[in-house]
Amino acid sequence: MLTTAPRDPAALPRLLLTLLALALLWPGLSLSELNPAVLLDEGNMHTMGQFLAAFWPPEHGEEFLLLLGRATLETLAIATAGMSLALLIALPASLWASRALSLSALPRGGRPAWWAQALRWPVRGLLIFLRSVPEIVWALLFVRAVGLGPTAGVLAIAITYSGMLGKVYAEIFESVDPRPTRALLAAGSPRLAAFAYGVLPSAAAEMLSYGVYRWECAVRASVVMGFVGAGGLGQQMDLSMRMFAGGEVASMLLTFLVLVLLADQFSRFLRGRFA
Repeated sequence: MLTTAPRDPAALPRLLLTLLALALLWPGLSLSELNPAVLLDEGNMHTMGQFLAAFWPPEHGEEFLLLLGRATLETLAIATAGMSLALLIALPASLWASRALSLSALPRGGRPAWWAQALRWPVRGLLIFLRSVPEIVWALLFVRAVGLGPTAGVLAIAITYSGMLGKVYAEIFESVDPRPTRALLAAGSPRLAAFAYGVLPSAAAEMLSYGVYRWECAVRASVVMGFVGAGGLGQQMDLSMRMFAGGEVASMLLTFLVLVLLADQFSRFLRGRFA
């Protein structure tokens, strides 16, 4: 005798959630005016074909390769310098925004909890403001302020990434086991020592992993910001595209691909070595 399989009790809720998601997604697709059929238009395909055909062969002249090498080093310098400045801002801000070193968390506490919370909220608000504005917007502002060049890219990465790093680092500090830190604080240890011996040993691996990931993102962001005049590969690629030098653009795209692959391998090495 055949028996029917039991009915899934979650089938109806899943169907309703799927229909609700589609109902919410449809207005978004309409507002974005998404029309994939445009890519299949005969005229557009012919134009794209001509554009891509100009990419071959990639430019490999000695003078251009020297220019490409300089732009690549400039991109790496922008990302690294911006991340270094971001860390200088993010580390103290994350300590202020976190409750990991708060005396009010002790059993017989120090200062009132509401007062400690009132001190932390302005720092958290500052971190929200810093990361809420995209780095390319900061780059546009700094290009107007300091002129074209890498300085605008470094400052843009420093501001935006300090907000991102500060938020995540504060959450990492609060997620570690608080007992060693509280024991040190209760024994009268300075907060810096309590952080070094109570928080940092447990948080270092996760901090390193996220920091290296953000450095990879900074390398990509430095290329994008180059299109608004912030130096590096992006600025040179923008100039080549304006001159319809497809071979130069192809060489830069290949260089950027190699750069991202090397950054990924470097991050894996650091995670495996120190994490």
